[in-house]
Amino acid sequence: MARPDKAAAVAELTDEFRSSNGAVLTEYRGLTVAQLKQLRVSLGDDVNYAVVKNTLTKIAAKDAGVESFDSLLEGPSAIAFIKGDAVVAAKGLRDFAKANPLLVIKGGVLDGKPLSSDEISKLADLESREVLLAKLAGAMKAAPQQAVSLFAAPLSQAARLFAALQEKLPAEAAPAADVQDTVQDTVEAPAEASTEETAAADS
Repeated sequence: MARPDKAAAVAELTDEFRSSNGAVLTEYRGLTVAQLKQLRVSLGDDVNYAVVKNTLTKIAAKDAGVESFDSLLEGPSAIAFIKGDAVVAAKGLRDFAKANPLLVIKGGVLDGKPLSSDEISKLADLESREVLLAKLAGAMKAAPQQAVSLFAAPLSQAARLFAALQEKLPAEAAPAADVQDTVQDTVEAPAEASTEETAAADS
């Protein structure tokens, strides 16, 4: 590859790293062209699955501030650059790897934080943004006791839930913090009512 072509390839990869909220490094040794095409289709439009050259990717990753790939860039490499829901992308990669063991998930990065292959597998086990939004909507309409059970879920899922809700709200809607305060008020309301009833009974 000529020097101008290499520079252009590095610039393109650097832009992919910077414009993606996550990236998963894989080894595809032994997979056919048809299987790689099938993988790209299964991952959808929010994921760009690109075959990369290791030496150029090391340069691009360093330029983009991604340091976790250096030791993993060996053998035939391809990267899934994630623009959408990282959980959905992780599920797609995991499911394809189960059906096609020649695809090896080596590691990744999400919002600047490195992920091991095991952590990517755990990410795939989480619920998608759409599912979490549906649960939040249902909880806000349901009895406060059900809302309490929802917010007793792991903190990581609750954080993702509010982040997803904020993305779904139109620009003129209330900020996410106000939404969280509203939900918290709903959860705490039964306790306040119980206190008032006790005071009335004592008098």
